[in-house]
Formats: sequence, C-alpha cells, structure tokens
Amino acid sequence: MPGGVDAVLMVLAAMRPSWMLIYVAGAIVGSTAGCVCLYLISKRAGHKALSRFSESKQKRVKDLIDRYDVLSVLVASVLPPPFPFKLFVVSAGVFRLNLLRFTLAIIGGRIFRYLLEGYLAARYGDHAKEILEKYYPAIGIAIALLLILFFVVKNLMKRGRSERVSSAES
Repeated sequence: MPGGVDAVLMVLAAMRPSWMLIYVAGAIVGSTAGCVCLYLISKRAGHKALSRFSESKQKRVKDLIDRYDVLSVLVASVLPPPFPFKLFVVSAGVFRLNLLRFTLAIIGGRIFRYLLEGYLAARYGDHAKEILEKYYPAIGIAIALLLILFFVVKNLMKRGRSERVSSAES
C-alpha cells in the first residue's frame, strides 16, 4: 500500500519517540525485503510483469534506468507517494539490474526517507504529517536533484581523468 509504511512509522514514532530508530530499522528491513521479492518475481516474469503499466511510463522508466542505472532506483526510493516507485522496482527486475546494487540503492533511499519521517514524527508528533505533506515533495525533489548532480559531476571528473591519462600515454 503506497504510503502505508510511512503512515505506520509516523504514528508509532509519534506515540513512542524513544523507539523511533527501532521503527525506522523495521521499516527499512520490511521495505527492502518487499522490494527484493518484487524484483525477483519481476526478473522471473520478464516483460509480462510490466503489463499493468502504460507503454509510455514503461518507456520513460526504461530510459531512466538505461541512462542513470541504479541511481534512478535510489532517487525513486526517496520520493514520496504517489510517485510510481513500484514501476522502478519491477523494471529493475525485468531489465536485470544488478541485485546487490539495486538492494543498496533501496536501503540508501529508504534510510533517508524513513529517518526523516521518523525524526519529524518523534519531534513534532501529530504536526509531522502536516509538515511532510507541505514540504516533503520539495525536500524529496531537492535530494533527488542533489544525488543526480553528484553522480553527473563524479562521471565528468572520471572522464576528465581518463582523457588526461590517455593523452599522457600518447
């Protein structure tokens, strides 16, 4: 259920703030396990697994995965519902992204997302939901853009170094 884990995490963290890290850990483990299961099912089912999604969405996600690899899954795992995260998980399985890298991307994205939600719920209680509804889409998009920028800069620096090495060898 989209947003179900988020809602339960926030309610529990608001009720018992001292247990927030335990709730966050449980949410991360549960979400990651569910994503890995869906990945494995999708890998086995192949393109049939994508049949419930429109052709245009499938193409868009395939292009993102082809272009940004596992970074696209990491960014998708940070963004809040109603972002079509499940499509990225299914596509990662169908297009056979490396399972370890996929899993690490899910864990990384979920750590950020659930820690933010858990912290806000523990700190602000009932008002955390209002804060997240108001600011999380902007926070999620900003984090996604920063992640993309980081990887683009990293790749540009890597290319620059390899070009310098190859020109020095000549």
